[in-house]
Amino acid sequence: MNSKKTKLLCSIFTLLVVGILTINFLVEESYAEPDYIYQVYLDGEKVGLINSKEALYSLINNEQKEIKEEYKVDQVYPPKGFQIIKTHTYNEDLNSVENVYELVKNEREFTIKGYTITIKSGQDGVEPIYIYVLDKEIFRQAVEKYVITFIGEERYKQYNEKTQPEIVDVGYIIENMYFKDTISIKESYISVDQKIYTEVDDLAKYLLFGEGNERKEYTVVKGDTIESIAYANQLNTSELLIANKELYNEQTLLAIGQKLNVALINPVLSLVYEELVVEDVEQKFETIEEKDDTKYVDYKVEKQKGENGINRVTSRVQFTNGEQNQGVAFIGEPVVIKPVKNQIIVKGTKKYSTSIGGGGHYVDTGDLWGWPTNQPSVITSHYGYRWGTLHDGMDISGTGRYSPIYAILDGEVVSAQYGGMVGSSAGYNVVVRHANGYYSVYAHMQKGTIRVKVGDWVTRGQILGGMGDSGTAFGVHCHLGLFYGKPYHGGYSVDPRKIYNIR
Repeated sequence: MNSKKTKLLCSIFTLLVVGILTINFLVEESYAEPDYIYQVYLDGEKVGLINSKEALYSLINNEQKEIKEEYKVDQVYPPKGFQIIKTHTYNEDLNSVENVYELVKNEREFTIKGYTITIKSGQDGVEPIYIYVLDKEIFRQAVEKYVITFIGEERYKQYNEKTQPEIVDVGYIIENMYFKDTISIKESYISVDQKIYTEVDDLAKYLLFGEGNERKEYTVVKGDTIESIAYANQLNTSELLIANKELYNEQTLLAIGQKLNVALINPVLSLVYEELVVEDVEQKFETIEEKDDTKYVDYKVEKQKGENGINRVTSRVQFTNGEQNQGVAFIGEPVVIKPVKNQIIVKGTKKYSTSIGGGGHYVDTGDLWGWPTNQPSVITSHYGYRWGTLHDGMDISGTGRYSPIYAILDGEVVSAQYGGMVGSSAGYNVVVRHANGYYSVYAHMQKGTIRVKVGDWVTRGQILGGMGDSGTAFGVHCHLGLFYGKPYHGGYSVDPRKIYNIR
């Protein structure tokens, strides 16, 4: 064999040997499978590598006995932000399950399975409220208690069972009931550092009073009335009755030493219910003046005694958490039960030949306060506290948008604009200064309806503007305010019921 063939055979042999060795090496490496393990993360940060996720879950559940006992649950879960991802590696540097457990425990509270209730009010800028419960039934029963607080157990039962008694002459029934809020319930893992409600009564109190405002105690003393206690604690009587189930109505007898809850209710939910109401509404008589030019100006005689009338009216009224909304609309025409009889006063107009003073308007206010709206009308909200804020006037509704608003007494217009001295919440309004030191305020008028200007002298019964809902208003109505002295500038508010002898 020549040398060339010998070299060629040697090269081929060498390639075969190397190739076989290479193939053997690759085959051996292909059988070296990587180990599957678990990477633990907390809020995206690596905590450690473990070889059994079941062992970690089991350790968490076994170690957290206090949580299981406190909430009466069988299973405790990892914290929020916890994540386990299956991976593979050749790295043998594993963490013990116990070590990872300690790291997780020191960083975050563990969770239990329950339900998250989200309440969205729908108002701009108001953050959602989150409530956590272990059982949806707790929330359902708490909401039921909340509703009963405002409408009563019997009415709630009748509404649900469709057994409300029919209206015969006068009365009212609930036509519709709903929450203005958007409420959603979702099963979730709840961190035990959250407030988790396990008792119906605790959740019902929170829904009614809000956070940290559950009870403020007052001890009844001699001379107290439900009305005086409510006013002294910046509540209206309805709110005081809601907070104290043992008080059935404003006439409930109080005992000296009796403990009452005078905490301001701060409802978490907005319960709306709409009533069909048939009621007899008193119509105040008007005072009509007849002039007698044969009698002097200090002459005044009652020619006819006034008598209030009664009109039976039907209306739909809306309430939010027990508080009647300001606007109300009558349905159909009122039925006259008793006709009104107006008072007639004869007044002299003849002037004495000499007088004291320098002219101007002669004013005899007496007690001839007029009513500011057409009749029939209803008072939807009286003077007093509402949700901790003084409502310093009386809301009158029922006569409709654009219906006239009248001056209740002679006087000079000192403001006629949007806002002004009484603030933007009053919307378009007129303020009249009377000769007896009082000021009357007519708020929430319809835009473009004001008929007077600053400096005008108006007489009782003169149209000032039209009824509306400008400013901060929930329905078309007239807010009548009465002040002794300039409103919000040294004067103080007076309950308008006092000048009309309304209780």
